[in-house]
This record gives sequence, structure tokens and C-alpha cells, in this order.
Amino acid sequence: MVVGCSAASIAFTPFVSAQEPGEVELPELGDTTSGIVSISEERRIGEALLRQVRRQVPTVNDPILKYFAEVSLYRITEFADLPDANLFPVLIDSSELNAFAAPGGIVGINLGLLLDAQDVHEFSGVLAHELAHLSQRHFARGLEARRASMFRDVAAFVAALVVAATAGGDAGLAALGGAQTVSAAGAMRYSRSLEGEADRVAINTMHKAGLDPMGLSRMFERMQQRYRFRRTPPAYLLSHPLSEERIADTKQQAARYPQLEYSDSRSYQMMRARALVRYAESPQAAVDYWQSEVEAGEQPHIARYGLAYALASNDKAAHGLDTLRPMQNAFDDSLLFAASKAELMIEAGEIDQALSFLQRQLILNPDNAPLSMLRAQALTAGERFAEATEVLKRQSVLHPEDYDVWFELAETAGLADDIMQVHTARAEFFALTGDFESSLQQLEFAASLANPAQFELVSGLSQRIRDLRGALTASR
Repeated sequence: MVVGCSAASIAFTPFVSAQEPGEVELPELGDTTSGIVSISEERRIGEALLRQVRRQVPTVNDPILKYFAEVSLYRITEFADLPDANLFPVLIDSSELNAFAAPGGIVGINLGLLLDAQDVHEFSGVLAHELAHLSQRHFARGLEARRASMFRDVAAFVAALVVAATAGGDAGLAALGGAQTVSAAGAMRYSRSLEGEADRVAINTMHKAGLDPMGLSRMFERMQQRYRFRRTPPAYLLSHPLSEERIADTKQQAARYPQLEYSDSRSYQMMRARALVRYAESPQAAVDYWQSEVEAGEQPHIARYGLAYALASNDKAAHGLDTLRPMQNAFDDSLLFAASKAELMIEAGEIDQALSFLQRQLILNPDNAPLSMLRAQALTAGERFAEATEVLKRQSVLHPEDYDVWFELAETAGLADDIMQVHTARAEFFALTGDFESSLQQLEFAASLANPAQFELVSGLSQRIRDLRGALTASR
């Protein structure tokens, strides 16, 4: 199975949440006379929302796609003048077009955005717009008028995300068009003036980042044309309504910058190919589509990449690897291509070759997230569970907010019979999803297994238990 498919539950107690979609545990806001909430208060609200999103919304656990989304976001962030550049990107497993920015630096990106955005400039335009909402603190500026309804609105927002990401199709659109979303819109929909400001800031950010400022207006036009006759528009258009005037304004703003020739990103097109395969009607339909693209010859390297990935998704990883290998020289400097090649080598059963290849790549890119996660996968496939556990432990230190890492660490540690690590990893997974009771239970299991002579370990577990007890009390 290709990396990116849902992970199976580990061989102990499965990670299950019984919390209902509407139950959002938000911290108390500051006093109502302060005029505007502080950045620290926004962060607290964002942390609570992020826990709910992790817990209830299906996310993409493909390390290659996650890495691309994070790198793309941070590339734009360098030019976005954010008051707090500590971001928490979330790649949502939904083919619906949507993206959102929430207080505390949360940026949600539906993988379906890659289906609609035809090039990196259109894709980046949407990200730049969402970052503009954060840089201009639109959430805080609009909060006073609706402070009393904040809890209801954010609860509805999370519930709408769940529906959009899990129901899909007409059912998802119908739910998003209902009363629930009218309330949800209050949490994340901004006034026309704030949306216009976000557009202007985004276009300026695009220019500074060396991206085509026209990308945002092209994306808006594409969305308007594509969804003009749909009874209910996608989630993004519900929270970012488009008009002819707004599109004209974005074009006018972008036209003030020098009109240059902008090339597309090969990395973007590779990741778009992965999204197209993921959401194809069937694995065979994906193979047929990319085979036709290869025969058309318009983008031969991208078409062959898409075909290779489609073949692997259709349980033909060896054939996919044969399709990919001839392109090595064309993608010689691409980390994403190297990770994709390693992924297919693992799927094709070339475990030793994959490990040697990944070792060379990791010398050039130490501790790189997708390469490291693939190395752990290859080690696990070779039944070298203890080594895989060590790789994942290192990634958990480098990426403590990535709950996919903690999940994989718990599962792999179980295969390595490292029961202490199973419980500590599961504790962190549960904490990131806001299930502090289960997290505490796992740490207490771990503490009961600890040797009292291991003072540093016992002390660390005791402190973490105190921290989680505090978090549990605060959430009630």
C-alpha cells in the first residue's frame, strides 16, 4: 500500500475518541473591555481548536505531501510579516476545495485545493490570502462584535469541517449549506473590507516571494467559473464569497507589479499528481488517465511520475518503479522525487536497496522528515523494529506536534516489544488530540513499568503527568 493511506490501529488499545463533533473545549477569553484579544489568547484559542481538528477531521498522513505543504507555507511566511511565525499546518484529507487560517497560527489546507489550483502560483495565492488573515489579525479585530457567541461559532466551525471532510459530495455540500454553517461562518468569515485587505496583502506577499501576483485572481476566476452553477458552492466560497468586483480588484492590484514571465514548479506538479491519484474514481482510472497523459506528451516527466504513483496505488509498485527510474537524471536535485523513489522501492519489496538509497539521501538532508519516515517504514518492512523505533523517536523530538509521528512510534515500538515507549508515545498522541484522560492513563502505565533506579526517566514521567493533570483540569 502506498504511503498516505490510513494507518491501521496499533496492536493494543486503538486510538478512539468518543467526543461528539460539537464539543469544543475553548479557554476563557480575556475581559470584554480589553478591545482586542492578545496574541497569547489567540494562541490558546488556536491550540484548543487544533486539538479538535486533529481529533475529528481526517488528515493526510503521507509524509511527502505533508512536507511539501509545510515547506510551501513557510516559504510564503518569510514574506508575510506575521506577528508570530510559529505555524501549525494541517493537511486535510478531503477532495473539496477549502483552506482556512485560525487564531494561533493554524493553517488548514484541504488536499483538494491541489485539484483546482493548476499551478504553484494559484495554490500559493490561496495560502498567501490565509496568511494575510493571520498577519493582519483579522480574527482578533472581528472578535469583539461576536464575543458572546464565540463558543457556539467555533463549535459549529469544527462540526462543519468534519462534515465537509467526511461526508463529501452532495451530502457534505448540503450540510455545509445548512444552518450549522451559517453559525460556523461567524467564526471564520470576515467582512468584505477585511477580505479585500487580505487579498491586497496576499498579492504583495506573492510579489515579494517571487511568485506571480496574478495567481490569486486566476484562482478566484477559476473557482467562480467552475462552481457558478452548483446549488451549493464549496466550503471555501462559503467563507470567502467571490464577486465580479472582488476579482476585478485583485486583477487591478496585481497589475501594479511588473508583469514578468513566471515558470511553474515541478515539485508542485508532482504533488498535484499525487492528489489526482488519491482522489481518482478508482486505481485503474488513475492508471488510465496518466497513461493517456504520457501518450499526449505535453508534460512527459510529470505524466510519468503520475503514472508511476498510480501504478503503485494499483498494487503494481515494481512496474511503477520501472516507470520512475528513467527520470532520475531529470529530477536529480529533487528531494521530493528522491522520497517518491524510495517509497516505490519499499512498496516493490526492494528493502535493502531502499535503505541504502535513503542513507545516502539523509547524508545530504540530515533528519529530513519524509526521508526519515520512509527509512522507518523500510526498517519496519525488514523487521528491524528496534532501529525503526529509534528513527521515529528522533522524529518525535524534532516534530513533537506531529501526531502521525507519535502514532507510528507507538505502533512500531509495539512491534519492537518496547512497551514503555508504546505507552509514552500513545500518551503524546492522545494529548495532541485533547484526550487528556487517556493520555494520563498511558503515562501512568508507563510510570508503573519504570525502574525506580532510573531517576531521570521517573522524574520526567512524573513532571509530564503533572503537566497533563493541569491541562485536564483547565479543559473542564
